[in-house]
Amino acid sequence: MKYLLAPFIFVIHTSLQISNLALWGSLVILCGLIKLALPLNNARRWLAELMHGFMFCFGKLSVGLIRLFNPIKLEYRIHGDLSRQNWYLIVANHLSYLDIILLIEFAGGRIPAPKFFLKQELIWLPFVGLGAWALDMPFMRRYSKAYLQKHPHKKGKDIETTKRYCQKFKTTPTTVINFVEGTRFTPKKHQAKSSPFQYLLPPKAGGVAFTLATMGNLFTNILDISLLYPQNSKHPMMAMLSGQMREIIVDVNVIDVPEQAMGDYFSDEEYRGSFQNWLNGLWEEKDQRIGKLLEQ
Repeated sequence: MKYLLAPFIFVIHTSLQISNLALWGSLVILCGLIKLALPLNNARRWLAELMHGFMFCFGKLSVGLIRLFNPIKLEYRIHGDLSRQNWYLIVANHLSYLDIILLIEFAGGRIPAPKFFLKQELIWLPFVGLGAWALDMPFMRRYSKAYLQKHPHKKGKDIETTKRYCQKFKTTPTTVINFVEGTRFTPKKHQAKSSPFQYLLPPKAGGVAFTLATMGNLFTNILDISLLYPQNSKHPMMAMLSGQMREIIVDVNVIDVPEQAMGDYFSDEEYRGSFQNWLNGLWEEKDQRIGKLLEQ
């Protein structure tokens, strides 16, 4: 019976999720336009706080709808202390667009408002693109190797964007989120990249290294977050919208900022090797932890 109802649940649930996004996204965009015209820093800060509140409302209501339409067990496993007054760098695996909703909901009331590094193409996504712009989230443009060979002056533009936005994050407690694999995990990508990990794609060190080099003295901790959909790993978003999601685990490991956080990743070869070893070690531990969680 539940499979017969899935198409009807999908239509109703999807409509409500889109309405939720449209409501809070519109409010964020409206406040962002007002903030753009305001000359007073105090008023701009107040509006920024209001917009972050709207974002958290979106996350809470979205997860509320997920609970309503799915017989779900949602677990937040937090290993360590968290505070809204600290700065955090989140390094997370990436399985689905659902990850973003879960990280927003997790952050609400626990840590400062999260800032995602988004693909440039998402600027055109209704409500999401302009909403992210209003919330001062950085958009990254990725270039292929062939494109960079023809246009070498474009090399390093992502890093310049990272640096520019990290400067903005220095004045107010902030959570910077980095999906270190650079793309969503799929078995096809896992095979194509010859990943040495069972449940993860190889991590990309450049963005994390540059964020730490720019803000490493501010970050209180790194949050190593593992997102799992144990019974719906193939198509989590579709399963969730269709009422088929059974379990979600958000495993949060609070770790210290490493000593090798500060350095010139792009010019210092010795530092680059040291940082890559640290990140690969972190990813190996993460892969083992995910395996144990799935076994349970």
